[in-house]
Amino acid sequence: MKNEPKTSRRNFIKASVVLPTAVAALSGKASAAPAAGKPALPKRKLGKNGPEVTMLNLGGMMSAHSPQYLDVAWSMGIRYFDTADCYIKGESERNIAKWLKRYPERRKELFLVSKDHPKKGPKQLLEQIDNRLKACGTDYLDLFFIHGLGPKSYGKDAVNWPEMDEVREVFEKIKKAGKAKMCGFSCHDKLLVDCLNSAARGGFVDAIMLKYSPFHEKDGAFDRALDACHNKGIGLISMKEMKPFAKAPKKNPKIDEVGLTTHQALLHAVWSDHRIASICSAMENVNQLEENAMAATNFKQDLPSEQREALQQVATVMPVPMCPGCSGCERWAHKTEYAFQDISRYVTYYEQDGDGEAYKLFRDLDTPSRETVGVDLAAIREDCQFKVDYAEIAKRAEQYFA
Repeated sequence: MKNEPKTSRRNFIKASVVLPTAVAALSGKASAAPAAGKPALPKRKLGKNGPEVTMLNLGGMMSAHSPQYLDVAWSMGIRYFDTADCYIKGESERNIAKWLKRYPERRKELFLVSKDHPKKGPKQLLEQIDNRLKACGTDYLDLFFIHGLGPKSYGKDAVNWPEMDEVREVFEKIKKAGKAKMCGFSCHDKLLVDCLNSAARGGFVDAIMLKYSPFHEKDGAFDRALDACHNKGIGLISMKEMKPFAKAPKKNPKIDEVGLTTHQALLHAVWSDHRIASICSAMENVNQLEENAMAATNFKQDLPSEQREALQQVATVMPVPMCPGCSGCERWAHKTEYAFQDISRYVTYYEQDGDGEAYKLFRDLDTPSRETVGVDLAAIREDCQFKVDYAEIAKRAEQYFA
C-alpha cells in the first residue's frame, strides 16, 4: 500500500518472533496447544442486566491477531474478545471462528462482541447479524453493536437511533431469536454526548462502547451523560484511551511509587471510574498483553490523585497525536465542520497501527469535513488541554491520504 508506515511491519515481525516462544512457554513445547493458563481476570458487571465480563478485553484490529494470539490472550485470563465486520478486512472474525472450532468448549466462558454498519437503516441489522454469526463461527453473540454510531455514517437522525422504536424493535427481534444476548452501539463521534443522552432516554440499549478519557471534566456534559446511561443500567466499555499515550515514556518517577508503568497507570485511571465495566485494548504483542493483564490483576483501589496528576502531566508535555478528551476540543468540534477529531484519529490509526482502512475513512469524509480553509487550527490547538498540533495533523493527513 502506498505510504505504508513501518509500524505495521514492525508489530507483525515482533509478534511473529514473540508468539511461538510465548506459546511454547505456556504449553511446554511449541507444537502443543497452549495450556489453559491463568484463571479469568477480575470481572465487573456489564450494565444492570448483563453478565460479569473481564475488566480487560482484547481488541480485534492488530497485525498480531491470529488464532494463536487468541490462545495467548486466553491463557492470560482474558475472556472477552472484541471484533467487527471490517477488522483486518474480515480476518479478525475468521480468526475467532478458527479458534472456536479448535476450542468449542470455551465458547460458553467467552464474552464475544462483533459489530456491523447498517448504512441502509436499522432494519439492515436483521440480516447483518446472520453474517456476523457465520463469520465468527458461532450461533450467538454475547453483544452486537452498531459500529461507530453518528451522523457521518448513518445520517443526521442517527443521534436519535438509541431512542427510536424502530431500533428498539430490531434489537428485540435479534435478542428474541437468540442471535445476540445484548445489543448496543459503539461511538467516537463528536456528537457522542448526544448519542449517550439519547440512549439514556430510550432505555433499551444494553451497552455502549465509547471513546473515553480519564481526564474528562467532572460534572461536565460528558460526565453527566455517562451518569445518565449508568443510572439507566446501560453497560459502558472504554476504548481509544491508550492511543494518545502509545509513545509515552514507560517509566515516570511519581507513577513508579505505586509500582505501575505509565500505561498501567492509565488503565488504572480508567478503571477508577466504576461506571466503566471493561477496557477494549488492541494489544499489539505479547509484552503488551502481559503488561495490561497484570494491571487488571493488580487493580485493588482507585489510582491515587498524585499519580493521576502525574499521568495527566505526561500527556500535557508529550506531543500527543490525538486529544485524550477535553472540553476545549469538544467546544470547537461543535463550532466547525472540519472533522479535526476524526482526522487526528485516522492519522493515529495509520501511524501507530499501519491501518489501511484509515485511508478509506478519510476519503469517505465529505468536503467540508476535510477542508481546512478558514479554520483556525492554531486557536483549536491553544484551547486543547493537551495542545494537539492540529495544523501538523492536517499536513500529515494530506501526505498520507490525499
